[in-house]
Formats: sequence, structure tokens, C-alpha cells
Amino acid sequence: MTEQRIRPAVCADNRWYPASAAELRREVTSYIENAKALDLSGDVIGLVAPHAGYYFSGHVAGAGYRHVLDGAYDLVVLVGPDHTGAAMGGLAIPDYTAWHTPLGDVPVDVSLVAEMERLVSVRRIRHDREHSLEVQLPFLQVALPSFRLLPVMMGSQSPQACRTLGSAIAQLVRGKRALLVASTDLSHYYPEATARDLDRNTLQYILAFDPEGLCAALMREQAHACGGGPVAAVLFAAQELGARQAHLIKYATSGDVWPDRAQVVGYAAVALTRPRDKALD
Repeated sequence: MTEQRIRPAVCADNRWYPASAAELRREVTSYIENAKALDLSGDVIGLVAPHAGYYFSGHVAGAGYRHVLDGAYDLVVLVGPDHTGAAMGGLAIPDYTAWHTPLGDVPVDVSLVAEMERLVSVRRIRHDREHSLEVQLPFLQVALPSFRLLPVMMGSQSPQACRTLGSAIAQLVRGKRALLVASTDLSHYYPEATARDLDRNTLQYILAFDPEGLCAALMREQAHACGGGPVAAVLFAAQELGARQAHLIKYATSGDVWPDRAQVVGYAAVALTRPRDKALD
């Protein structure tokens, strides 16, 4: 029998998101159900979603997850940045068989973790406190009936790391009912008008489905996103899987909910779609 290793909910602290299961479900459900459903062309196979505390970015994340509500996904590949250095400059997977939130346990697809290790160099880690992956889970738990998780943390966000990870993800999930999620916030701590200009520039590459352009702009610091690498990796993977369009679902800054507009953080929800007549390949 496989040893059960459950990652604790380190962000369920009433700061990132509510510690109470009832309050958490009520809040996340409200964010999703209050969002407007757009008529997207194609099937959603990828999402870009923010990872700030729910007070600031929950309404943007909920708008994104509204478009996969009750979706028939068996697997979620969740890619986020490494804010704490736990990945030691490489790719890392927290070494657990499940992730806990107040809404229950999310099982990890341990067989796919092992397959990924054969495709790319990835470090297994324990006792991380990274929030970018964890804060997506309650949204996924509310939106989807059930799913298994493949979580990846990017310490390196170099263009090569993005291409390599994207290719590996595409190879791993081809033929599966998979949702790819890139966890990122956009510009950090600029005045509102400046932030919106910077974020518009970053989003142009995402909405043009241009991961190469995004990587180059990130390297030149002409694009600003703490999870720019995860976004590029998911774009590369989604392209290989037949996705062709990126749709901006919602954009906001922290200034939309907080009175300080002198230093804001940008947030966006983007859906990646594949033509509906495109068979799983």
C-alpha cells in the first residue's frame, strides 16, 4: 500500500482564504456564480488565474473558473511560480499523495508524477509554503465534480524551462480529459495607471497565444508577471494539444477593491480554448 502523505492547508489562515469550510465554500461559490459566463468559441483546456488573497483577486479567479464549472475533467495540471526558493532554481513537485484544504483532500496523480520525472528534471520537495498552487485548489474543488492533481512549481522560468515543461505536459496529458491551469499575478506595486499599461502589454502576448513572444518580453522585462513562466509553459502545452484562442475573461487590480491606488497588483483570468470538433489526440 502506498504511503499516504497529505500536504496541509498552509494558506487556510483567514488571510489568504477562509479556514472555515462553510465560509470558504460560500465565498468561492459566490465568486464563481456571480461571474458573467461568456460565450467562448471552443472547449476550455487551459486557464490563467490569479493567486493573491481572495479579498483582492477572488472575484477575478472566480470569473475564470466560471467557465469550467461542472466540466468533465479527470486531471488538473497546476503550474505556479516559486515565491520562496523551495524549488532551488529548477522544476519541483511537492512530494505528497494528496493536498488538503478545508473542503477536503485532492488526490495527486502519483503515476503521472513518476512519468514526468522521466521526461524532465524535477525535484521532489516537502514542507513547502508556496501559495500560488494551493490557493487555486478551493476554486477547483467547487467548480469540478472530481479530479486528480499534477502540481508543478517553477523555480526557473527561463524560455527553455517553459518550452521543456510545456512539451512534457502535452505529452503526459494527450488523450486525457485535462485542464491546464497557470497561476500568476501581473504587475506588482506600480501606480494604477502604470500598472494597467504594463498589464495590457503583458496580456497582448497571452491573448495572441504567443508563448515565445511572452518569454522574450519577460526576459527583457517588458512583460510583468510573477508566474509568467507558468503561463508560457501552459501556452506551449495548450498549443501542442490543439488550442488556438485565448480569451480575456476579466482584468482588475487591487485598486478595484482597496483604496490604495499608488501601489497596486494586477490580476487577469484568461481561458484557452480548442475547437470543439478537435478530437482528443
